[in-house]
Amino acid sequence: MSTDADRTGITLRFLAAPTDAGQSGSVSAGRVLEWIDKAGYAAAARWSGRYCVTAYVGNVRFTRPVEVGHLVEVRARIVRTGRSSMDVLVETFSGPPSTGELDSATHCLMVFVAVDDEGHSTAVPPLVPNGEAGRLLQAWAVRRAEVRAEIEQAMRGQVYSEAGTAPRMTMRFLAAPTDVNWGGKVHGGIVMRWIDEAAHVLVTSWTHNAANVAIFTGGVRFYRPLRIGHLVEVEARLLHTGRTAMHVGVHVRSGDPAGGDLELTTYCRTVFVAIDEQRRALPTPPWDPITDEDRALDEHARDLVAIRARHED
Repeated sequence: MSTDADRTGITLRFLAAPTDAGQSGSVSAGRVLEWIDKAGYAAAARWSGRYCVTAYVGNVRFTRPVEVGHLVEVRARIVRTGRSSMDVLVETFSGPPSTGELDSATHCLMVFVAVDDEGHSTAVPPLVPNGEAGRLLQAWAVRRAEVRAEIEQAMRGQVYSEAGTAPRMTMRFLAAPTDVNWGGKVHGGIVMRWIDEAAHVLVTSWTHNAANVAIFTGGVRFYRPLRIGHLVEVEARLLHTGRTAMHVGVHVRSGDPAGGDLELTTYCRTVFVAIDEQRRALPTPPWDPITDEDRALDEHARDLVAIRARHED
């Protein structure tokens, strides 16, 4: 008989392939985000016994690169449940397969929602924490939910219009059948890879240096499903520059290519740095806000940094 402890977690294990590499030579952040989403989905589906959709991905910090050829472990664990939602802690580890020693590369908290055959949210089995470790993780997830609410409040009302003069990059394409997930929609991990790619193109054009790496992705909110065959628009906009960091806001919109408005599918903020051959961060060209909208979004990026700094675990 399986216990709740058996069902709360799952581990994916594989080798990082050459096709996973980004411009820096290491595995791209977008590919790591795909792996995170797959592991989180597997844990959520196993716990709920239902098809699940990604609702939110928060506070992904890339603390070290994942190298091509390394053994990768992505560990996902249910730490808290609501009526239909599941908070999933996902951790990524990697290291040389010859030694078997794995070091942490990133961790984050994801929120999945279980849905029925009609796509409506449906109840999931409640998680009762097992032991002190489980109670601490549940308390941590509660605190992260409070941070998430504060971040969403800060995001509410922010305007992204043509009045902004910040550098931006827009990619447009059709969602392909190869992007499909188990529910017939575009996989959340694929959407996060598109986000990483659009942001990478933007910061590369800004720095004139292809060796840019993501160090943080957060506030990834999925508003609605993205369907195969839909026109997809991924717009990345520079929000703020620090000494080495570039803060980028990314909106994903989609809709019927035959006509009609594109609707917001996903929004997030990601932070990149340019690196040299020794993987040291390089100074980034400063961007100075010009319009009122520029200044508001620059201040918004600073506010989000301050919110997260106040709640660092």
